[in-house]
Amino acid sequence: MPLLPHRSPVDVALGVIVLNLVRYAIFAVPAFVLFHRRAPRRWLSRRLGPGPVSPRQARREVAYSLVSLTIFGLVGVLMYGLAQAGLSRFYVDDRYGLGWFLLSIPVMLLLHDTYFYWTHRFMHWKPVFKHVHRVHHLSHDPSPLAAYAFHPLEAVIEAGIGPLIMLTLPVHRHAFLIFLTIQLAMNVLGHLGFELFPRGFMRSSLGRFLNTTTHHHQHHQKTNWNFGLYFNLWDRLLGTNHPRYEDTFEAVTTAPAAEEPEAVAWTVETR
Repeated sequence: MPLLPHRSPVDVALGVIVLNLVRYAIFAVPAFVLFHRRAPRRWLSRRLGPGPVSPRQARREVAYSLVSLTIFGLVGVLMYGLAQAGLSRFYVDDRYGLGWFLLSIPVMLLLHDTYFYWTHRFMHWKPVFKHVHRVHHLSHDPSPLAAYAFHPLEAVIEAGIGPLIMLTLPVHRHAFLIFLTIQLAMNVLGHLGFELFPRGFMRSSLGRFLNTTTHHHQHHQKTNWNFGLYFNLWDRLLGTNHPRYEDTFEAVTTAPAAEEPEAVAWTVETR
């Protein structure tokens, strides 16, 4: 029996696009306004780039993100078709119990982190980079709006994790939605431009396992390092952490905070 009721491809695509737009608006837009337009002075010492982000850069990041979200909607049609054909391993009942429901979420994150690391390394291969991944790296000092700012071909690659999961893992549909929400939240955090983790975090066991905003921001500035998404696993195993990653994190988290707590409304050039 099909997992989902019959719907037209147009309805499926529009549904996925609208859902992704809402999630993007909820996570990326407030983070951009809070940190890049109304940042409290006490946070400015945690800024990783020179700032401020120009309106031109913000418009470019939003435009590419909207294209990516449209492509994700088309991939959603593919996933719907696979489900209707009985090829999906997604389920909606309690056949695997609460234990697997909870465990499946970190399993998906680990799978995605591996997928992301190796496809990311592939997109940094010179013959591929200039045609695909260069668009994302136009933001040397990225903002949360760049979370989905991909070339269309990169958007297709990024979206590939969805069909891969649904064809290989028995995953509850709600667990998959939780995974997608965590994915977006971590993507926004990686492009935040401000380090939020506390001083000394990198010296903890958790800090050595999880990636930080510093990690991905440094990747935008030093493109041949720091390829991981959620976890600092593959970068540590293969020696692709930037040599000054931990020093950079310590420097930005130990810098003295500004004394005045008022918010700063930045004026940016339109050129």
